[in-house]
Amino acid sequence: MRIVVAGGGTGGHIYPALAIARGLKERHPEVEILYVGNNQGMEADIVPKEGLPFKGLAGAGLERKLSMRNFLVLWRTGLGFWQAARTLRGWKPDVVIGTGGYVCGPVVLAAALSRIPTLIHEQNALPGVTNRILARFVDRVAVTFKESVKYFPRSHKVILTGLPVRPEILRATRPEGLKKLGIGADRFLLFSFGGSRGARTLNKAMVDVIKQFGGDPRLNILHVTGSAGYGEFLKDCAAKGIDLAKTGNVTIISYLYSMQDALAAAGLVISRAGAATCAEITALGIPSILVPYPFAAENHQEHNALALEKEGAALMFLDRKVSGDLLCNRIAGLLEDRGKLAAMAEASRKMGKTRALEDIIDCVDELVR
Repeated sequence: MRIVVAGGGTGGHIYPALAIARGLKERHPEVEILYVGNNQGMEADIVPKEGLPFKGLAGAGLERKLSMRNFLVLWRTGLGFWQAARTLRGWKPDVVIGTGGYVCGPVVLAAALSRIPTLIHEQNALPGVTNRILARFVDRVAVTFKESVKYFPRSHKVILTGLPVRPEILRATRPEGLKKLGIGADRFLLFSFGGSRGARTLNKAMVDVIKQFGGDPRLNILHVTGSAGYGEFLKDCAAKGIDLAKTGNVTIISYLYSMQDALAAAGLVISRAGAATCAEITALGIPSILVPYPFAAENHQEHNALALEKEGAALMFLDRKVSGDLLCNRIAGLLEDRGKLAAMAEASRKMGKTRALEDIIDCVDELVR
């Protein structure tokens, strides 16, 4: 069996594609996989390091305004389509899988027009433009959120699978997580983070949270500032008279490699609302306070957060409205109302899709048959 996987531009498109590729290899050790991406995108660096053959195509994203640059983009897209068609003719895949990003368009469209079975995966509650267009041509559309189904013109093609979650996330347990983090099991853990580079809004608000709850015997706080915000965060804490060494229940780090341990141990998460984050916290049934990144493409993080809030799994607050006082009030309310917290956890668990990868590969197997 030969499979082409295409996706790129951001980690949100690349890592699901890699997860699907790894899952296919585990189920079908004999499968041959070719990853097709942008020759100047993140995937050109990431994918070869994962040990997968990589084919780079020309391509670029359209600007969301009238621009002379878009004429060049259209030319490069046409070139990318020609390169994709030539690659597919030479490689003869049994299935082509797309996970989004503009490079996905030429590859999946060329496959569909060549009558090669096709599947696309949409990570966000609000589908990207590329996937909305491709949905008219492909055989299957796998989605992460049920809210996204209505955006696709032929709903009979759509299957709710969820987003593949890393195996180490699903395997981690609370006792192991607490032990590895060096945090006592007798307290509730509040885990806050804003991504690898951090989120300045969350960092500013968490200073006030630490000032109010530092030393509180009911909870421990683990806050990841991001590599870019660590120094500023420590200065802000000092400016507010917070002696982090004396709180006894607060851990501040710039980057966390063992995300699985913190998530397994967490009783409440405060974070952005990327698709991968939402998939991980719901797979583990963690209640959350979500602050969507306001500059995400098509504001998709707000739609992701709203999907969780609608089901009662999360509280969502816009970035421009978040403050330390707001977070302190919500955290205090949840600590005092453990019934509400338990209901949020149950709603989160019901949304979780722990078999997402298996369900996507099932779809691939059906297309091959």
